[in-house]
Amino acid sequence: MTAIAVLGSTNMDLVAYVPKAPRLGETVTGRAFHTVPGGKGANQAVAAARSGGEVTMIGAVGADAFGVRLRAALCDAGVETAALRTVEGASGTAHITVDDEGGNSIIVIPGANALVTGLEEGDAARIGACGTLLLQLELPLSAVLAGARAARAHGVRTVLTPAPAQPLPPELLATIDLLVPNEHEAAALTGLTDPARAADALLHDVPEVVITLGAAGSLHAARGQAPYTVPAPRVRPVDTTAAGDTFVGALAVALGEGRTMRAALAWASAAAALSVQRPGAQDSMPTRAETDAFAGTGPRP
Repeated sequence: MTAIAVLGSTNMDLVAYVPKAPRLGETVTGRAFHTVPGGKGANQAVAAARSGGEVTMIGAVGADAFGVRLRAALCDAGVETAALRTVEGASGTAHITVDDEGGNSIIVIPGANALVTGLEEGDAARIGACGTLLLQLELPLSAVLAGARAARAHGVRTVLTPAPAQPLPPELLATIDLLVPNEHEAAALTGLTDPARAADALLHDVPEVVITLGAAGSLHAARGQAPYTVPAPRVRPVDTTAAGDTFVGALAVALGEGRTMRAALAWASAAAALSVQRPGAQDSMPTRAETDAFAGTGPRP
């Protein structure tokens, strides 16, 4: 089984569904409201676990009712939570508006996540025992860098989702094996709106890049190789909130199993396509069997 560590955020998603998102100063009437466990770190952990990975979550939740529910959701998905600390104060929250086209806008309040400023005792060993470390940018950069350094020291593949997009210090980029931005994040990092040009620019800093392109699939670029695009299955989206995290979690499992990058991208795209047809973040993520069936692939050991 593929062993994956996730150093990242856990948030309770407060999701409002509306026909059309409000403009600044506008009030609209929504049609539904849900509280759903989320956070980019926890989302990727659940996606990887449901895809068949053996996953360890490193982070923090608050000493509140949301924290209890967030931990339980990870445990229910089969994620190991011994390194998910409970700290004083509130858990992180994400306030999400989803429109009838499946688009979303999100405000994140870090809460307990802001207190994760580095690794705790035993975390480096947990990372070293895995084949892949998944990172995002909803924790303080000091923690992200500490995790990436630990992974590099142990020869662990490090995958960074640069979201929310922000300038990345050279010392962090030097530790990253695979960067997985979406096209908007890639543009924010490079100033280039064309994904192919953005990918080429990012290869100056990291050896390998996958840019997710929404319904258009994903673009892969690596030093010394010709870039290529893998299409995504055509589906009608209901809620795209956790599509990127589903993609990354499934991709980590597929690569850890030794699939080629092209095959791994196709399988991860199938998982993401399933997720956007369901509401919510973690609730929308498919099982391995569902992804295999949708992708037309058989089970793998």
